[in-house]
Amino acid sequence: MTNILIIDDEPGIRSTLASILEDERYRVHALADAVQGLECIRREPIELVLLDVLLPRMGGMEALEQIRSGWPEIEVVVISGHANVDMAVRAVKLGAFDFLEKPLSLDKVLTVCRNALMVQKLRRENRDLKKNTPYKEDEIIGQSRETEQLRERITQAAASDARILICGENGTGKELVARAIHRGSSRSQKAFVALNCAAIPDTLIESELFGHEKGAFTDAVSSRKGRFELASGGTLFLDEIGDMSLSAQAKVLRVIQEQKIERVGGEKTLEVDVRIVAATNKDLEQECAAGRFRQDLFFRLNVLPIYVPPLRERPEDISLLLFHFLHALGRESYAAEPFDLNAEALQLLQSYPWPGNVRELQNLAERILVMHTGGIIGEETILALLQQNPGSWGAFPRNQSVPERVSLFSPAAPLPQVPDVSAILQLKYNEAKESFEKGYLEFQLSQHGGIISRTAEAIGMYPSNLHAKLRKYHIRTER
Repeated sequence: MTNILIIDDEPGIRSTLASILEDERYRVHALADAVQGLECIRREPIELVLLDVLLPRMGGMEALEQIRSGWPEIEVVVISGHANVDMAVRAVKLGAFDFLEKPLSLDKVLTVCRNALMVQKLRRENRDLKKNTPYKEDEIIGQSRETEQLRERITQAAASDARILICGENGTGKELVARAIHRGSSRSQKAFVALNCAAIPDTLIESELFGHEKGAFTDAVSSRKGRFELASGGTLFLDEIGDMSLSAQAKVLRVIQEQKIERVGGEKTLEVDVRIVAATNKDLEQECAAGRFRQDLFFRLNVLPIYVPPLRERPEDISLLLFHFLHALGRESYAAEPFDLNAEALQLLQSYPWPGNVRELQNLAERILVMHTGGIIGEETILALLQQNPGSWGAFPRNQSVPERVSLFSPAAPLPQVPDVSAILQLKYNEAKESFEKGYLEFQLSQHGGIISRTAEAIGMYPSNLHAKLRKYHIRTER
């Protein structure tokens, strides 16, 4: 359970803040001065502190400095009834997450607390990622179910020597998957050779694949090995194989069947031992039906199919990938300090459709390093940088919210009963209204895991008003 510490010498404020935070399922410690607060931090795993400025024995700013120096992982939100711009600027410079002015807006307090805890969670994930998985160019980053399944599929495929067909949209990381398969295979000590079939003209594709002898064509001033020879004993990755010409497809099929090649312009037959991993962003079955791809080659390649999901199907991976790129690019190119991401920016990133997939996210990370001045990355920054992608944002509904992916309420749990309409009609107006309202609120709470903020958002009510209604009807918010 998340631990929040309130340090304020006004009993009413401590009581009010503790009440609304406990309703949100936080464990709250409320103390009257900073000396006691620091002792509490030494004993308890505090994650967030709400800190008043004017306190007995030790002032809030002094306490803030001690918290940030001794426990830098704890977020601190400073509150004051005597706020001014200079005080707010000083608090932020000392490391405060935010500055709130009294009288406090309970809705804003909840929002700031959620954002601070989200940033802390992201920072912790980023730190763990750096500690446990040192940066590698070919690392497959992510913790979503889809990424875990992809890793399992890679492990299974690497253990065999069968041919593999990797399918997925552009920018999803198909070559990373191919390299991971090679690293985990018995051929890992031999060469991994890649060829982008779409980037080679039809007139040169055979020379690239099979090599050529001196004088085979006008520019062949010397003999040259092809990709099959270079990859012998190892892995040949044929990227965008759906763009290969039919004539080249026929020759690749022959090599797969015989494991032998002949260089262009040569007469000598060379034996090769190559594992082929192919990739495409096209539906090869449709290409076969249209006569643009050989069906016999498709069946030869599609022994072990692997699908790489687009980024929009695994939004849980976005924060880890973004911090991975920021760390890698910052260390290698810009020597930039790490950035933090607030909750609204993360929601925006998870809602965005990512037509360019991981490659587009990497470009965004580079833009952030170049154009962002540092500190918290907010929704406005992400929105401005994404709008620099021509054509990517137009069809995206900007008010789209991230759907809940984890049910906080057991589906088997009995739902509260909303009063029967016929029974309500027999009551007087005020009684009927209160009876329906109580049942309605109990039902909505059950649908949103007993979380006040989520329920309030769903029914279009301010959390502070919902708190008042729950107190009025003595509705308990335990799950």
